[in-house]
Amino acid sequence: MTVKQVRVALVGAGNIGRAFLQLMLDKAELLRQRHGFEMTLVGLADRSGAALDPAGLRPADILSLKAAGRGAAALPAHGQPGMPPDELVRRCGADLLLEASPTNIVDGQPGLRTIETALGLKMHVVSANKGPLVLAYPHLMALARQQGVALKHSAAVAGSCPTVNIGQRDLLGCQVARLEGIFNMTTNTILCRMAEKGLSFDVALAQAQAEGIAEADPTLDIDGWDAANKLVILANSVLGLPVTLADVEVEGIRGVRIEALQRAQAEGSAIKLLATAAQAGDGYKLAVRPTTIPLTHPLARLTADQMGIIYYTDVQGTIAAVAGQQGVLTTAGAMLRDVVAICG
Repeated sequence: MTVKQVRVALVGAGNIGRAFLQLMLDKAELLRQRHGFEMTLVGLADRSGAALDPAGLRPADILSLKAAGRGAAALPAHGQPGMPPDELVRRCGADLLLEASPTNIVDGQPGLRTIETALGLKMHVVSANKGPLVLAYPHLMALARQQGVALKHSAAVAGSCPTVNIGQRDLLGCQVARLEGIFNMTTNTILCRMAEKGLSFDVALAQAQAEGIAEADPTLDIDGWDAANKLVILANSVLGLPVTLADVEVEGIRGVRIEALQRAQAEGSAIKLLATAAQAGDGYKLAVRPTTIPLTHPLARLTADQMGIIYYTDVQGTIAAVAGQQGVLTTAGAMLRDVVAICG
């Protein structure tokens, strides 16, 4: 069997980027034997700058460097201090860009510029970065089509849960009347612990922060904006709606009280931060808000470490998917899933 060589560049060497580097090591033989390709890392960018080598950087060397608290620019013989990621993309000669830099929903940078640069050079792109997709989805997809390359982003919406893939692949020919999703594990964890353990919102949040589930600044999560970002991506990619965050009604979980959760339980229901897109006239109404749903509803039964989605369709009926144990490994795994879809 002929093994295809795929030259990849990775932008972002935080938790997700490092998890992907580890998967490059752990899954190398499987990719060769089952899918007929192998990846060569020809460039990597992080906050320190970049590292380039057309012969291939060793993922193990990058992982060791990051474990020692140093950046890509410190890699001997290959480091480029201060090099921005779009310049790395222009110089590295990759076939495929892996974009895992931090999300910026204000202007999408530097991820947006990096993805535009890669697509302009006819590179395939796999992105876990929500910002560019939320702010410029139609533009980026049009550029990818124009250049004849793929832009995949299943890792940007609920990690391992196949939210995008079901919608784009399995619902072809369907009309989606409604979708419902729980897309943010931080808020789901907080609400579950409040309901199950009688914790106040502040205590449940503090516990989640202490365990690394919630960020030090949890605003995007608890105020509903992370879920709204993911809903916007799904609306664009699955429903074909050129919407932005301004089109979503957003309410977070700060106002949810123990009494309301307990009352819902007594009545056979649960309160979840639900993201919805429901047909309304010729379009859809998009919302993210705490919603009371019966315990017979598939999403009501989600545990603290799960996320999920339901599509209600005319032809395929109702389709639900749930994924648990979310984290950086599952997000990196979703990126790998997209790489295989492009290269395998």
